[in-house]
Amino acid sequence: MASTADIRNGVVLNLDGQLWSVVEFQHVKPGKGGAFVRTKLKNVVSGKTNDKTFNAGSKVEIENVDRRDFTYLYSDGDGFVFMDASDYDQITVPAAVVGDAKNFLLENQAVTIALHNGNPLYVDMPASVVLEITYTEPGLQGDRSSAGTKAATVETGYEIQVPLFLETGTKVKVDTRTGDYLGRVN
Repeated sequence: MASTADIRNGVVLNLDGQLWSVVEFQHVKPGKGGAFVRTKLKNVVSGKTNDKTFNAGSKVEIENVDRRDFTYLYSDGDGFVFMDASDYDQITVPAAVVGDAKNFLLENQAVTIALHNGNPLYVDMPASVVLEITYTEPGLQGDRSSAGTKAATVETGYEIQVPLFLETGTKVKVDTRTGDYLGRVN
């Protein structure tokens, strides 16, 4: 058991059987009363955030979460197969754990996977990826009914909004957190 003095950003706590990652923490020592630690926690599985306050010196359970580099290999229907970059072991991650990251996964792409007791918790993508547009309607000059954007399907099958001048076959940079178009890549 650790105490509240061991709380740092990125540490994973086990609270009531759920894993919570510390996003922010602040040690507070008011002039009157006892010191306490104010934290902002993010649920590792669901992504929900929560604020929690601990009394200084109280015991907390810190879990060991291993973040390792993996390479995406392929999808096998009910899951996604990744290869560990260090020892070449392969693991299958369920689609529920991969979540929205599946919209941006290309073969041989490097990702970080957080493991707890050998079980994958989440897949951490790079901030942006380069994808090729496989289909988009031709943009009409002067068409501003849609704020100068149109729908485009990228090579993973995901649909994004792009400017009217982009054509099929163009490589674009896409934000993996929001799915937004960031720019054209030459």
